[in-house]
Amino acid sequence: MSVWIQRRADAEVAAQTATSQGPLAGLRLAVKDNVDVAGVPTTAGCPEFAYDPAQDAAAVAALKAAGAVVVGKTNLDQFATGLVGTRTPYGAVSNALRPEFISGGSSSGSAVAVATDEVDIAIGTDTAGSGRIPAAFNGIVGIKPTVGVVSTAGVVPACRSYDCVTIFARDLAVADRAMGVMAADAPARSWPADIRLAAPPQPVVAVFTELPELDAVWRGAFERTVAALKERGATIVAIDPTPFLAAARLLYNGALVAERYEAVGGFVDAHPESTDPTVASIIRAARDLPAHQLVADLAELERLRVLAMAGMADADVLLVPTAPFHPTIAEVAADPIGVNSRLGTYTNFCNLFDLCAVAVPAGTAGDAQFGVTVIGRTFEDAVAMDVAALVMDGEPPESAWPLSVAPVHDLVVFGAHLRGQPLEYQLIELGARWAGSVRTAPRYRLAVLDTIPPKPGVTRQPEGEPGVSVRGERWLLSPAALGRFLSALPAPMQLGSVELDNGSRATAFGCDAGAAASGKDISEYGDWRAALRAGAI
Repeated sequence: MSVWIQRRADAEVAAQTATSQGPLAGLRLAVKDNVDVAGVPTTAGCPEFAYDPAQDAAAVAALKAAGAVVVGKTNLDQFATGLVGTRTPYGAVSNALRPEFISGGSSSGSAVAVATDEVDIAIGTDTAGSGRIPAAFNGIVGIKPTVGVVSTAGVVPACRSYDCVTIFARDLAVADRAMGVMAADAPARSWPADIRLAAPPQPVVAVFTELPELDAVWRGAFERTVAALKERGATIVAIDPTPFLAAARLLYNGALVAERYEAVGGFVDAHPESTDPTVASIIRAARDLPAHQLVADLAELERLRVLAMAGMADADVLLVPTAPFHPTIAEVAADPIGVNSRLGTYTNFCNLFDLCAVAVPAGTAGDAQFGVTVIGRTFEDAVAMDVAALVMDGEPPESAWPLSVAPVHDLVVFGAHLRGQPLEYQLIELGARWAGSVRTAPRYRLAVLDTIPPKPGVTRQPEGEPGVSVRGERWLLSPAALGRFLSALPAPMQLGSVELDNGSRATAFGCDAGAAASGKDISEYGDWRAALRAGAI
């Protein structure tokens, strides 16, 4: 099992993890060897290609600054060209649980290092599924963010337009923390002001009407996963896979592969003896493609993307089996191109359509680890994370990594917009995320306004006048969502600043003093729900 290309001594790693500081303090980190670590040669799976980087890749630097400790550089399909983990002069990487089977690639060593507990987190890359296929085969989590939200500076390119830096971990919470750290450091792409920050409590999950190439046993495992999601409250809708699968074929069967030649084709031509034969055949095939074919394929890709997104229009996410089957190392050796192509059936289209994805384990299919991928729209990474959590254990996470990097505004509510109350749906439709209970400073009064449904009137008392601490709930919204919410707010409701009991301030519901005075004062309860239980509302 050739997991490592370079690895530090255990004692050295242990000493550094014991003294590391930061939000990721003590976490052991593996780095795929097409990603730079200062002072360690980057080989991209080809010894003759190696160079000595003077500085860390942006993603590595961010994780190290947060306390993660680099253990070493991991094996990969050469030049990140493959989904199998066998196209490497350092030896094929075996599956963590079944040595005769492939690990998946191209981020093979990174995934297996996590699965075997040699590290806690690992950096991978993903162009066609390299950060998802190995996660599925080894029973771990792989997060592939929206293209560009994690910097690829210091990464040997495979296809520059579609490359992503990814993270592996054994559980979703650790992967979430690490991805948040990487995304916070100099992203190559800015987050828009209008994004959804959460999945609805009962998400609509799309699945394909047909699942070509899927092994019969794996089909059963996928159906069980879908059934479990339905039991947890998800609504399942079936959509046409045609545009997705057509785009998946474009990645290697069309001119888009020209980007692979642009990245390393000159080296491959100059060093034919140093390149894996299968890798060389893929890269060289792109050398003489005419420019007009690339333009035509990009136009076709956009046409397919429009069709695919129209198909997903009524769904929050798309759920697919991460891989259609699990081949042995011998099966890949016998048919390296054909097996690899089949493996990319449900992964290749993702980056081409600029989608985000979270690959999670979903039990077993026979003796194999089985995994599914939750795919979200561009910048809806938080939505995908929520549904991935639902797949794994049914519990939505309290937070998700995009909240630490995307533009977010607080909104504190006190009555009809509380969770479980009649107007909560308005926040859910805006993609708002519930962020817990809060209390105001003891300077406010709470009244019931004569509206349908009843709404709270929260007013700040003048200095010296008696007030109470009012219980509310914090929600998080994108700037555009907050603007839409404010524009639709009926009189006498208004948004303003409220002082919380910890001394901080937040945007919150309020109303003018005159309207509050005409309502029924329920300040003695200090809590809308308590007043409801007492029959005061």
